[in-house]
Amino acid sequence: MNLKYFIPVLFFNCFVFSQNLTTYTYAIKGIDTLKMDVYSPKKIKKTDSLPVLLWMHGGGFSGGKRDNVDEVKMMKYLATKGYIGISINYRLLRKDDTLSFGCNCPRAVKLETFKQATIDYLDAAKFVFENRLLLQVDVSHIIAGGSSAGAEGILNAVYMKEYFIDDLKEYTQVKFAGVFSLAGAVVNADYITSKNALPTVMFHGTADDLVPFGSAAHHYCTPEEPGYLMLDGSETIAKKLDNLGKAFYLNKVIGGKHELASIPFDQLQNVLRFFEKTIFKSEIIQTKKIITKNP
Repeated sequence: MNLKYFIPVLFFNCFVFSQNLTTYTYAIKGIDTLKMDVYSPKKIKKTDSLPVLLWMHGGGFSGGKRDNVDEVKMMKYLATKGYIGISINYRLLRKDDTLSFGCNCPRAVKLETFKQATIDYLDAAKFVFENRLLLQVDVSHIIAGGSSAGAEGILNAVYMKEYFIDDLKEYTQVKFAGVFSLAGAVVNADYITSKNALPTVMFHGTADDLVPFGSAAHHYCTPEEPGYLMLDGSETIAKKLDNLGKAFYLNKVIGGKHELASIPFDQLQNVLRFFEKTIFKSEIIQTKKIITKNP
């Protein structure tokens, strides 16, 4: 058990949701102290080992935090459903940078940002694995989840670690059971194979002008601009999983923009039901839910 960065802070909340909250430091990198908030059911038994949603917030790699209002609400909800909810922070490498993360940000810088986010996420997952007894988590049932930039981070960590990670031996014990992506994309969906494909839930708008719904340039930059970088969004990922005969759930909103990065609280029950069937019961379910956005 690795407790090198173990710094617990306990909170107990008895309001609408009933859960325990403990905060841990999972890594220290330069000036950044990276923490995770672990939400568990209040009545968890000492012998319990529960499934996990390991969540990475959005914010364009320049903002957002692990305890955003919606993140806290979702983690509390998960704790009422027999899950351990874990929300992490990570290095915001585009914060206070005049290049931001748009078309003026060079392609190489974008790829390096993706790489470091991938490393941070895998470090958080490694901490969870190494402290599985303390956290009372079932490491065979870790669902990788994220929104917007966080969704890009977790998708690259699950499906493209061979591309981004120099020494994979660091993470040989880290495994995921499912993916929950809100307005996310990978750098190259060809890295998704029959061996690494997981049950994947995706929410995305077809008119998202930041993260492409299909295959297009990040922020729709033109080839002449420094930030031109092709990404494969939810539609392309779903087609890949479909062709591989793997489970997926695509919530497609025609005309929807980047607001699909928001946590869909009214759909969380359906999301958990999908994971229950595909992860716990090993069913192959392929669902495409198509909604037209109201004008």
